[in-house]
Amino acid sequence: MKAKVVEFIEQERENYISAAKYIWENPEIGHQEFKAQKLLVELLEKGGFEVEKGVAGMDTAFIARSGGLKPSVAFLAEYDALPGLGHACGHNLIGVMAVAAGISLKKFLPPEMGSIMVIGSPAEETDGGKVAMVKDGVFDEVDIALMAHPSTRYQKSGHSLGLETLQFDFFGSSAHASSAPEKGINALDGAINTYVSISNLRQQVKDGARIHGVITKGGEAANIIPEHARLQYYVRAREKEELDKLVEMVKACAEGGAKGAGCRLKISNYETGYAALISNKPLNEKFCSNLVFLGVSLEDIKEGNSQGSVDIGDVSQVVPAIHPYVKITENSCAGHTRDFAIAAKSQEAMKGMLLGAKALALTALDYFFDENLKREIGEDFAKNK
Repeated sequence: MKAKVVEFIEQERENYISAAKYIWENPEIGHQEFKAQKLLVELLEKGGFEVEKGVAGMDTAFIARSGGLKPSVAFLAEYDALPGLGHACGHNLIGVMAVAAGISLKKFLPPEMGSIMVIGSPAEETDGGKVAMVKDGVFDEVDIALMAHPSTRYQKSGHSLGLETLQFDFFGSSAHASSAPEKGINALDGAINTYVSISNLRQQVKDGARIHGVITKGGEAANIIPEHARLQYYVRAREKEELDKLVEMVKACAEGGAKGAGCRLKISNYETGYAALISNKPLNEKFCSNLVFLGVSLEDIKEGNSQGSVDIGDVSQVVPAIHPYVKITENSCAGHTRDFAIAAKSQEAMKGMLLGAKALALTALDYFFDENLKREIGEDFAKNK
């Protein structure tokens, strides 16, 4: 059956390559991925899936289902682009990978073995569509969740950092900066006080935590005391307790900065926060063994941990999940760069996409047929949840 799945994906390779290149050529940012959604849904419907669109209140989300029996395996598709950079994170490949894995598995898996889902999640780069789906109960019917991400190397699914987004708005009073400065309250001073305090805070944080931000509004003109200034920050840490503690420390910096400048402070979240990724070890090992089965050298598969944040982290808190990486380029270019966007349409990228689809499908087959694997996955999830 594994050989048949691999052979089928190879037979359909031109259709999948065409789809990945079309999505690359038509980049759409989060919640605007209508062309990508339409194409992926058409492929799934042609493959025999029933598709529900507009899931969890998101127009460009979808769930494709085949069969209604337990257990249920879900392949996670992403297809949003980055503003100004296009598919510089390779999501054109991720979406097609999930669809190809789902269609090939459906073709050969006996219906009585369980059900297959392909879940299309928008806006991973911004609002985290999977977070909304978890809250809406989409993953209540899922037993394991699988996806793979393009990279410059093969890498095991590791841990990511939990993420909290913070926006600080400082409000003062405008005045002429030269003739009547004493009549103003400088909101930018509050922002600068905060920026410096948070920068000093970095030396006190636990190793692996991250705090980084920008001033998005500082005033209108040099001769006007700024009445409004804004900072936006990402705060990251692996453990929830550490993240919560760090968020409170960052907020205290803003409160002190505002007080020192005599400003009024408003604190809000400007994007969706993500939970840390918990990779399921037995599922991770099985995916890597399937990469080796498909011809990847074991020595080329690196250990995986990330200093970034991903919305599959929230999924991994409710079902066993993995987020490994497959190699799509020989270059050492980093994600979210123009070089990586170019690489995401290359011949090497298409090869990596098809390899990832095969490994995902074969891992799902192992899960359906191996009762010991099911038990080990469940035990690991219960231990680390």
